[in-house]
Amino acid sequence: MQTKAVLTEKEMPTHWYNIQADLPEPLPPLRHPATKEPTRLPPPLFPEALNEQEFSKERWIEIPEELQDIYRTWRPTLLHRAYRLEKTLDTPARIFFKYEGTSQAGSHKPNTAVAQAYYNKKEGVKRLATETGAGQWGSALAMGCTFFGLECKVYMVKASYYQKPYRRVLMETWGAQVIPSPSEETEIGRKILKDDPDCAGSLGIAISEAVEDAFARDDTRYSLGSVLNHVLLHQTVIGLEAMKQLEKLDVYPDIIVGCIGGGSNFAGTFLPFVKDKIEGRKPDLRIICVEPQACPTVTKGLYAWDYGDVAGMAPIALMYTLGHGFVPPPLHAGGLRYHGMAPIICHLHKLGFVEARAEYQIPVFEAAVKFARSEGIVAAPEAAHAIKVVIDEALKCRESGEKKDILLALSGHGHFDLAAYDEFLSGRLQDYEYPRELVEKALADLPKVD
Repeated sequence: MQTKAVLTEKEMPTHWYNIQADLPEPLPPLRHPATKEPTRLPPPLFPEALNEQEFSKERWIEIPEELQDIYRTWRPTLLHRAYRLEKTLDTPARIFFKYEGTSQAGSHKPNTAVAQAYYNKKEGVKRLATETGAGQWGSALAMGCTFFGLECKVYMVKASYYQKPYRRVLMETWGAQVIPSPSEETEIGRKILKDDPDCAGSLGIAISEAVEDAFARDDTRYSLGSVLNHVLLHQTVIGLEAMKQLEKLDVYPDIIVGCIGGGSNFAGTFLPFVKDKIEGRKPDLRIICVEPQACPTVTKGLYAWDYGDVAGMAPIALMYTLGHGFVPPPLHAGGLRYHGMAPIICHLHKLGFVEARAEYQIPVFEAAVKFARSEGIVAAPEAAHAIKVVIDEALKCRESGEKKDILLALSGHGHFDLAAYDEFLSGRLQDYEYPRELVEKALADLPKVD
């Protein structure tokens, strides 16, 4: 069998796939953060085109030709078969991985970053404000903004700002202004620093700062790199390409594995496939979402209404949550730090179409190093969570003798995460399990929604 499956530029998807057209039960509506009533996204935050996509029930949404031209600078991405990893594991399983690390920003994030920049530019927006955790999203949006001549302000979780300085440099090279969050530049940032001067930050805090920034200026809109429906929609180019590539190899996966923080990368991969499971054509397909034990949103969180940010300025969504006041431990080496999860993923999990696991970071890095030493790719720590589970499933096949086909969503490379690899290789990396009592404390402050 071929070691990789290649699509031509003409075979790149021309439309995004919208799972909302095929959900067996509709998504619960968002709630207004003040009135708690069903709502659309606040108009000052997003351009109307993205608002329409957020709530659309159309199955296919066309990718504008100008945007397709930019996609073609890195898409279609390759689908590889991991022969060397299979040999290392001595497994009868066949392992395939869809690799998003070849984009200019090194991850899947530009699939939505350039789309969001495009739609904002079309509606006359001059400037975008956003948050970033490990820096992948901020990097991608900085690139998207420079393509369309927009200013970009990035509030970067403080722990990551100092752990990952080269992500900051990359954003600044693309013209973005990067601020460690919490900061003195917003009211919410100043309040948090007054109460806790050493606060390491969280995505919830950084989102609040970016939202406050966007509300304060008429020329600015807010941009989010995960969680929301339109973001997951843009990422479905990954799964649509993967389906075509696997068809060329006469393969349909038995198991699909990916990491989840807010959920956009993995959702973009599995949503075109989960339609077959929903409609009963592939009832035995297993879709496994993998998160860190340090931020166990789906595996330990509560399925409840919660704010999307610390300050309660963003809409309220029904999702698995650790509480909007959740702050991940600074020793957590990867991204995947958000307190909530994409409502679409939560909905599909609740309906039984996807499953979730949480992994400790030392075994995750052990898996990442095994992958690097067999396939040559140093994966992002986020994606390494999925690699760990792929290896586990392949070893189960070795024990049972089953010849399963496994698809790995490999979201990006880890070239800017070598400090974390250094922590692991030198023996300084620590495992961490977020305590149940802290989860319960954070959940005590959930909004009351009827």
